[in-house]
Amino acid sequence: MSGNNCDTNFREAVCIHTDKIYDSCRDKDCLENIRVYLTSCGQSIVDDAISVKCTKAEIIWVFSDIEAVPFNRGFYSIDLKYFFRVKLAVFTGANRPSMVEGLATFDKKVILFGSEGNAKIFESRYTENAFDPQMWQKTNMPHAVVEVVDPIALGAKVVDARDKQCCCCDDDFDLASVPDSVSKIFDGSFVSGNERKRVFVSIGIFSIIKLERRVQLMIPSYDFCIPNKECVGATAPTPYRPSIVFYTAGLLRKLTAQ
Repeated sequence: MSGNNCDTNFREAVCIHTDKIYDSCRDKDCLENIRVYLTSCGQSIVDDAISVKCTKAEIIWVFSDIEAVPFNRGFYSIDLKYFFRVKLAVFTGANRPSMVEGLATFDKKVILFGSEGNAKIFESRYTENAFDPQMWQKTNMPHAVVEVVDPIALGAKVVDARDKQCCCCDDDFDLASVPDSVSKIFDGSFVSGNERKRVFVSIGIFSIIKLERRVQLMIPSYDFCIPNKECVGATAPTPYRPSIVFYTAGLLRKLTAQ
């Protein structure tokens, strides 16, 4: 191994405690016309908007909930809720566009195999007020891991909320269910109702969902790995191009003398 003095001779078999991936899936989702919820300041700007453009979309957090699938032992349903921060350029006239941020959500459900576990797991790590009856009932459950990149902005549009022919204006999402950790990212409270115009965006996301469980595995052990590379300080010359450093230092001395 580069930069380390590791003995490659097999010594013994050791038991480790790690996460094993029992099942995984990957998916590409094209989310069309999802509602963007705005704060009172952003909504006042959008109400006078002529058009909007989605400049960037990023993922704030993905909340997951796992439940066992009835009559199908070893399989679990994973309910995912994505929270996006959407940045919009709002055009209200011939002036420069105003930048506005909003919240968008997306729900997804997948079923993966996670094996069966009957043992309850308790750790000696101290956490204040750690006892939770809900978590105590689920200590034998696997845990979900979601890997997702920031979405690709595909399009945005602004519609009149009073237009009854626009089916995408119907929305039953409860803003009170937004976690505080998500709502604190935005300045102000979200507006739902009495708005003149609404913004809808289309984005594409790529995600990998894995179902893992803590297991004990037997692996071969070779030896302790001790690095043999010396640490280079931030003020030390770079070990890769020393000639450039020396040339730059000489040039500075020459200019100073002149």
